[in-house]
Formats: sequence, structure tokens, C-alpha cells
Amino acid sequence: MSNKKLVEVYNLKQYFPVSGGKLFQKKFVKAVDDVSFYINKGETLGLVGESGCGKTTTGRSILRLHEPTAGRIIYDGTDITRVNMLPYRRKMQIVFQDPYASLDPRMTVGDIVGEAIDIHKLAANKNERRERIIELLSLVGLNSEHANRYPHEFSGGQRQRVGIARALAVNPEFIVCDEPISALDVSIQAQVVNMFEELQEKMGLAYLFISHNLSVVKHISNRIGVMYLGKMVEMAESEELTFHSVHPYTRSLISALLVADPVVARNTNRIFLEGDVPSPLNPPSGCRFRTRCPYATEVCAAEEPEFKEVSPGHFAACHHIDKVQ
Repeated sequence: MSNKKLVEVYNLKQYFPVSGGKLFQKKFVKAVDDVSFYINKGETLGLVGESGCGKTTTGRSILRLHEPTAGRIIYDGTDITRVNMLPYRRKMQIVFQDPYASLDPRMTVGDIVGEAIDIHKLAANKNERRERIIELLSLVGLNSEHANRYPHEFSGGQRQRVGIARALAVNPEFIVCDEPISALDVSIQAQVVNMFEELQEKMGLAYLFISHNLSVVKHISNRIGVMYLGKMVEMAESEELTFHSVHPYTRSLISALLVADPVVARNTNRIFLEGDVPSPLNPPSGCRFRTRCPYATEVCAAEEPEFKEVSPGHFAACHHIDKVQ
């Protein structure tokens, strides 16, 4: 893993307009609100949080599958926020969450994987294209016979492998992994995670690994960012975040991790959050977590906490870090 930054995101905002507001007054869902982070070459940055917190929107906005409302996206030193993305599609790819919806049922697996090879003209002739497709399928644990089959003939795990082969077809440097194992059987999840790690080692890939499963993210990531209601609330190296988290929301997530040792599990104090996640249409003033936070005071309602460095490489946004036990 290099210390050279590959992807840099500054003050990213993604607001979606919604109908139903008053006349001449537009309402917006603030799906991602002022999020900043970076990913080094060959690094895995994990992004966790409960459903609806903005993880997937962040990943898609970086690739400009959603055009960002505001903010800047820097790729390998170049600002790509407003440029033609076609040359960067070769460098930045995505593995989608649902292996059933993300593959065209009318195309063979060979054509699905080969589509990007055709668009970017990466093969000189049909034989070279065919060899490249077979090589990619082999890389993800499938064989040449699978190239002539259709997606409905595969299991969920095999379909996700096809999706990964499609992402690798253009030799990318960076892949957004959007909950790539959440739709798979538990028995298959470990195989797919291990494959991601092997591919990273072999090809020097950088990942943004999005998941609500903190156990998986902890295993695969170098650093982890925690999101809540469109905001980044904490970010640190994987071990540091697991054992020395300082934000009350992160603490509650970590307390819910399953522990294999029953003695340790019995002595672990679960932190239960009260209330429900507020609506992103009408988020709380100040700190967005304050309505469920046991440490909340008046200052939390009045002022939004700054996302700042609390120790080397460890960032958090909380007014009461000194009180969190």
C-alpha cells in the first residue's frame, strides 16, 4: 500500500429534490452533506453505517453516477468533478450490491464482461477479446464454459463474480464495492471477501468498501469511516476505530459486534440507542446524532460539531469526546 493519495473527496454534497413541498419552495433530501476523505493507492477504505446514511450515494457520487450537488473529487491529482468521465471509467469501476439486478438477463456472461473491452477498444480482434474474457473469468474462479451462459443459470455468488470480472475488464486502479456481499449466502460471503483481498494484492487495487456489516469491514479495511444521516462522524485506522473509538454512535455499532468467545460476549456491554433515525428530509439542527445520543446537551442542538483530528490519523465530529466512556 502506497502513501500517495489516489482519490480525494472535499466537501461532497448530494441533495435530491423531492416533491410535496410548499409552492415555490423546493425540499431536498440531504443524502450526503459535506463529506471529506481520501483513499491511498492500494488501500481499502471501509464505509459503514445503517441503511439510508448515504454510504452508497457517496460511492456513486465519486464515480459521478450521480452528479454531485457540490464539492470536489480529485483522482490521482486531477479534478474530475466537471470533466468528461469516459477516460476515467477505465480507472474507476463499481461492483453493485445486487448481483441479480446488475446483470442484463438478455446478454451472455461473455458479452457482459466483454462490453467494456469493446467500448474502450481493449482488444485488437475477436480472438484476443475471447482470450481476455476467459482470463477474467478464470481470475474470479469461473471457467471458459461459463462465458456462453446467461445470468439466470448462475447462483448469487457466481453472478457477483461475473460482476467483479466485468469491473476488472478495463484494468482499473480503483473500485467502489457497494455492499458486494450483502445479497449473498453467509457461506459464500467469506469466499468473495477473500477474492477481493487476493485481487488487491495481485493488481494493486484501491477499494472503497461500503457495507453495514462492521465485522467484514474491520477484516478487509485499512481505515474505516462511519457515516450517520449523510455526515461522516468518525474515521480512523481499522484497529484504532475498533478499540479506541471516540464517537458515541461508533461505540454503539462496535458494541453490537458478534464475539465468538461466550465469556467475552457475556461481559460486553451492549450500547442500545433510543429512538429512530430522523428523516433526512428534516434532519435535527446542530449534531444530527443528538436525538439519540446519551451525551447530548444544548450546544449539540445549537452548533454542528467540527470533523477534526482528535489523535494522529483519527478524526471525529462530536462536542463531548471527553465525556464518551
